[in-house]
Amino acid sequence: MSDLRKIVIDSREIEVDPAMTLIQACEQAGVEIPRFCYHERLSIAGNCRMCLVEVVGGPPKPAASCAIQVRDLRPGPEGQPPVIRTNSPMVKKAREGVMEFLLINHPLDCPICDQGGECDLQDQAMAYGVDFSRFTEAKRAVDDLDLGPLVATAMTRCISCTRCVRFTTEVAGITQMGQTGRGEDAEITSYLNRTLDSNLQGNIIDLCPVGALTSKPYAFTARPWELSRTETIDVMDALGSNIRVDARGREVRRILPRNHDGVNEEWISDKTRFIWDGLRRQRLDRPYMRDDGGRLRPATWQEALGKAAGAMKGAKKVAGLVGDLAPVEAAFALRQLVGGLGGAIECRVDGAKLPAGNRAAYAGTASIGDIDSAQAIMLIGTNLRDEAPVLNARIRKAWLNGAKIGLIGEAVDLTYDYFHLGTGSSDLVRLNEGDNSDARAKKTVVIIGQGALLGADGAAVLGQAMKFAEMTDSAFLVLHTAAARVGAMDAGAVTEGGLSAALEGADVILNLGADEIDIAPGAFVIYQGSHGDRGAHRADVILPSAAYTEENALFVNTEGRPQLALRAAFPPGEAKENWAILRALSAGTGATLPYDSLAELRRALVAEVPHLAGIGSVPKNEWQAIPPDAPDSGPFCNPIADFYLTNPIARASGVMAELSANARARGAGAKTMAAE
Repeated sequence: MSDLRKIVIDSREIEVDPAMTLIQACEQAGVEIPRFCYHERLSIAGNCRMCLVEVVGGPPKPAASCAIQVRDLRPGPEGQPPVIRTNSPMVKKAREGVMEFLLINHPLDCPICDQGGECDLQDQAMAYGVDFSRFTEAKRAVDDLDLGPLVATAMTRCISCTRCVRFTTEVAGITQMGQTGRGEDAEITSYLNRTLDSNLQGNIIDLCPVGALTSKPYAFTARPWELSRTETIDVMDALGSNIRVDARGREVRRILPRNHDGVNEEWISDKTRFIWDGLRRQRLDRPYMRDDGGRLRPATWQEALGKAAGAMKGAKKVAGLVGDLAPVEAAFALRQLVGGLGGAIECRVDGAKLPAGNRAAYAGTASIGDIDSAQAIMLIGTNLRDEAPVLNARIRKAWLNGAKIGLIGEAVDLTYDYFHLGTGSSDLVRLNEGDNSDARAKKTVVIIGQGALLGADGAAVLGQAMKFAEMTDSAFLVLHTAAARVGAMDAGAVTEGGLSAALEGADVILNLGADEIDIAPGAFVIYQGSHGDRGAHRADVILPSAAYTEENALFVNTEGRPQLALRAAFPPGEAKENWAILRALSAGTGATLPYDSLAELRRALVAEVPHLAGIGSVPKNEWQAIPPDAPDSGPFCNPIADFYLTNPIARASGVMAELSANARARGAGAKTMAAE
């Protein structure tokens, strides 16, 4: 601890890292410093000057605490620790002057601004503002920007903190926003009036300290004090981002990120943030049964459960399918129900060759946090910008810190430079046969995506990837695209031989939200899900269930970290929680599941899978190498065709439909320009 340096802040002496800025040192001392432009995850700008403090013995003027490091301070005449004052008359007067300048051109539209109640400028003005202005000149007006269907702009409110510019440039990896002009003519603008092309652009809404950037879909729908807030987990991808769901009554009104340094830091993807309108569209709110004429008609729960249970009791073979959004408890209950009837169950509905029982091979040995300190990262068969945008931003941060990135797979724009080492399995084999001393000498993380595991030789590709990780002593991470996959595999929802073996000979299929596959005609299908998507269209009986924001549930993310999702609203109509539906269905089949509450179910689950009791922690997985057979497939494919339409909630969302159409139009325009 000898490298720490003593500093006195408001008469309190503390020891801090000399690399800290004064604003960070003050926070460590428990002193709150007002700020607008400073953000701990962005570069230092020093624009707003709101964070001024007094450095005793320094220049006779206040100093910007965000731009001065502790090591830059000089000790006193006799070697005393440097002294910082944050509440002196000089500091108070300086901050009041800064606030007065910020409010010269700011419009008085707080009553109609969506930032009202959550506005940093409002909060700081209460402490440092005045109720009059000495400026009688006309206020400056600025034209609003068109940034697309997600971010609404009112640029006259902008205070030029440049948080949005720094985020889009440094974190999102796009260069479409910047600042032009100087002084009175300075303004934030977009390059050639282009809309933003990023899956992370919604985060600038949270970053904006005033009402210049707000959410278009959320505009004028609610005030913050009207909403109930629930801390839960996202399921739009397998990263397991920590989110806060704000609801009014029975409807979700918005979704915001929560800070979790080990998972998503404080960012979320646009699909996670704006999916909420899909939670109330095309919902299944009552049971349905298919009549003799082939049409679905409304039914009571007793009728639907009776018909479903009768079909299962009389079946030669029952197959269970676990969809991409199913919680662990439902997958576990489904496995016990189908297993009790002698049936088969499968969660790898996309055909990924993931080995059951080998957690190091289907979840990996690395944590997401390992990426931060990685010196080299090898990507195999993945397009992270579509499969996990927030994880892609983390890899970009590692790249900015000097990490070398390699990619075997489709050459795509990942927002950072990488060495393209090939497109398919043969290139992976060639990599293993070469000299990998460079990767062996560095701290390396190997990330394999589902695009490399979907082919017929996916198991061989996985073996080759694990061989490379073993040869280079690398951390190994399997990147999933389905939020339910790791948890379902932990719960044992797998069949030897995969999906085809599970469905072979099945005359009754219990489909737990698997909407990404087509079920062949012939079998009697019981669909349990939240939306009227592909699975419901094929069903003979529909059992309406809760969505991920409507039940307490457990999800395991792509690194194997169990996390709890909490209910933020209630399901619509007669829809029920997933585990409760399966428990009621089991009673009709005669193979009653041995629990009557979610707590009892979780006790049974943890008794069988003990590591699921470690909520929030990443278990250590024992390394079990897979024989590296020679794969014979061609190029790896991208498992996501459309980032915005990957699940039934997204396909029900009007916002996602608009974003998908815009992305297709941009892609068509780019192809036309390339052809010309």
